[in-house]
Amino acid sequence: MKSLVFGLLACVAAPFAFTSPATDSLLEYYQRDSQVQASISEGKQLWFKSQFINGQERSCTTCHGLDLTLTGKHQRTMKLIEPMSLKVNNKRYMNEKKIEKWFKRNCKWAWGRECTSQEKSDILMFLLAE
Repeated sequence: MKSLVFGLLACVAAPFAFTSPATDSLLEYYQRDSQVQASISEGKQLWFKSQFINGQERSCTTCHGLDLTLTGKHQRTMKLIEPMSLKVNNKRYMNEKKIEKWFKRNCKWAWGRECTSQEKSDILMFLLAE
């Protein structure tokens, strides 16, 4: 079973020149946990998904912007956010703990809850493709 997961992951991740051991490991974990193949198109839909939290409409794009090659800005803290696209920020997804930390914080901020493994898998696939 494990070799099947790695094989599927290799086929899915093959188009991406900018994967890292951290993203490969997390994608394997998320997909094993959710038992559903990651989807770039689902990840894109989730990235643009809006929720009203404390009377404010929020989505990932609220802080990260529509163009992932550009710097974003957190709406509450006003801190700058380095571009999400690996095309301009090839150090972005190198650390599993940081990826997990930001998924936890950002999902809670944007959607009022933690993301599921399937959502993380889809979003990460979308981000790697951008």
